[in-house]
Amino acid sequence: MLEHGGRLRAAAAHYDIPLDRWLDLSTGINPEGWPVPALPASVWQRLPETGDGLESAATAYYGNANLLPLAGSQAGIQCLPALLPKAAVACIAPIYAEHPQAWHQAGHKLRFLQNATLPRALAAITPYVLLCNPNNPTADRHPVEVVIDAARQLKKRGGWLIVDEAFIDATPEQSLTPLAGTDEAPNLVVFRSLGKFFGLAGARVGFVFAAPELLNRMQESMGPWTIPGPSREVARQALLDTTWQNATRSRLQTQADRLQALLSPLGEVKATSLFATLNSAQAGELHEHLASRAILTRRFDQQPLLRFGLPGDATEWQRLADALNEWQPA
Repeated sequence: MLEHGGRLRAAAAHYDIPLDRWLDLSTGINPEGWPVPALPASVWQRLPETGDGLESAATAYYGNANLLPLAGSQAGIQCLPALLPKAAVACIAPIYAEHPQAWHQAGHKLRFLQNATLPRALAAITPYVLLCNPNNPTADRHPVEVVIDAARQLKKRGGWLIVDEAFIDATPEQSLTPLAGTDEAPNLVVFRSLGKFFGLAGARVGFVFAAPELLNRMQESMGPWTIPGPSREVARQALLDTTWQNATRSRLQTQADRLQALLSPLGEVKATSLFATLNSAQAGELHEHLASRAILTRRFDQQPLLRFGLPGDATEWQRLADALNEWQPA
């Protein structure tokens, strides 16, 4: 099992600090997520089924009916590689580690291209190109027109472009989701999740957008009832709540700018609306400094990166600022 952010209980045990004292900034999940209301008893008492409005709500929100609901995008990430012919995969790295692990376990050959542009990835002449946009953890973005062109070039040689857009919701104009699986881009596969922007990671709801034939194969592979009824209902309501979505996009951008400004004196910082990543030779030492003060961040072993999620309120913002001010780099 790969390590991820959010392992707060493990951190509490490792640093011997009680769980309730921690400020968890390790996940990139919206700390002010969509407010879940009371749910009708029927969603607990009946088996989940299609036709409950989830698919239509998702079609309206994402702008594409070529979709399959998933138990979090993770379920699709693990399933997809086994459904495609084994070949070489150009992986723009660093990247969310579950992607390359799934392709490796399915027997594909990985080519890691560190901090590569899409044109460079295409030059690798592999049947598959895999990326996150915005990237997790670097926050780098690939321009929409470049990604569209990459899908077209791969289509000409029978290839596939796989894009994880887990952090795109605050900037939907930059999303490729509406094109995935359409006549314009039948070889484009896009993963989306309600875990980050909506702050509903525990509901385990995501979607994959792709050509209908591939979606049918994925559905057959996963079997019935992949998402519990309560999660389907929460997701349906959240996707329809445009008032909350618009207000949240504005709020997140303001907070992201604040976080980037707070970290910028410490080194190079790149950010999405939900996290900021510090590139510093002393990332490991800073991670330990913050952890000793019960503030959990996400460090990465392959590069000197430290990822910070958004604090949730004024007290948490002040606590992070104080800890950073106390930092005395060697």
